Amino acid sequence: MGWLPGSWRGRAVDEGRWVVLDVEASGLDASRDRLLAIASVAVRVDWSSRRLAIDLGDSFEAVLQQEQPSSRDNILLHGIGVVRQAGGLPVARALQAFAAHAGTSPLLAFHAAFDRTLVQRYARAVPGAGLPQPWLDIEHLCGVTHPDVAARSLDEWMAHFGIRCAARHQAAADALAECELLLRIWPRVAAECACWRDVQRLAARRRWIARG
Repeated sequence: MGWLPGSWRGRAVDEGRWVVLDVEASGLDASRDRLLAIASVAVRVDWSSRRLAIDLGDSFEAVLQQEQPSSRDNILLHGIGVVRQAGGLPVARALQAFAAHAGTSPLLAFHAAFDRTLVQRYARAVPGAGLPQPWLDIEHLCGVTHPDVAARSLDEWMAHFGIRCAARHQAAADALAECELLLRIWPRVAAECACWRDVQRLAARRRWIARG
């Protein structure tokens, strides 16, 4: 089991429940732009049988309240309009609710650095929403398990596996598409991994190859 410091002392990472998340933002700079929405779906991992399953009943979605709406072009991209932005959940409530949904599960996202930087920037300012658990980039798992596939973006990986997304650039739909992508690559992940730590090591191989 993976042990974490600080407030997680004595608590283990939940290896049997992973949380796949996606965010919508006011722009492409995670260090400066605003978090508009966050959604997540849990997947269940049965390590004894090496099975992975999407748990649609274990999901989360929130639009965060904005004092000023994002730009018109940004709204056209993700569809979160002026009224929804103004009427969203207060930031503290949204982040605390997401932290409660995440629990002690590892967090996974496609191109996770963006999501992690943006979400943790907000979470650090909210009591009880620190999110100290490990993060993992789904793209790294895709790349290391399917090295012959010339794909980089989520759209390219979805096209390769024939995955359809109900509404691209909407956090809940994108999170579900990422869960489906995990299902597609899972047989090759499970062939090499017997625990969460093995999955982390497998993803790290992609980072090493990318630097080489």
